[in-house]
Amino acid sequence: MRACSNSILCPKEDRENKVLLYACRSCDHQEVADSNCVYQNVVDHAAGEFTQVLFEDITSDPTLPRTKSVRCAACGHGEAVFYQATGRGEEGMTLFFVCCNPNCGHRWRE
Repeated sequence: MRACSNSILCPKEDRENKVLLYACRSCDHQEVADSNCVYQNVVDHAAGEFTQVLFEDITSDPTLPRTKSVRCAACGHGEAVFYQATGRGEEGMTLFFVCCNPNCGHRWRE
């Protein structure tokens, strides 16, 4: 950002002239902005890229519900985290389970 006598210029709207200004909060200094864009967040993703959810993230997430009413087919552990998401190429929501055994991490759907 620009500076004015050791202060930061902050975005300010001039409604009368319909223009974006940068204004100092310590004095009356103002500058017309070069662009109307104050902030831009660019996220780079390749087309068709899938988000990978890690086992450690799922099983340690305190916001995800847990159940002891299922048994893992891979290790026999009796606790799993579950969540709903869309399956690849499917419409609608699917219930996914992840085994909470730290040595397993088996995933299955219902």
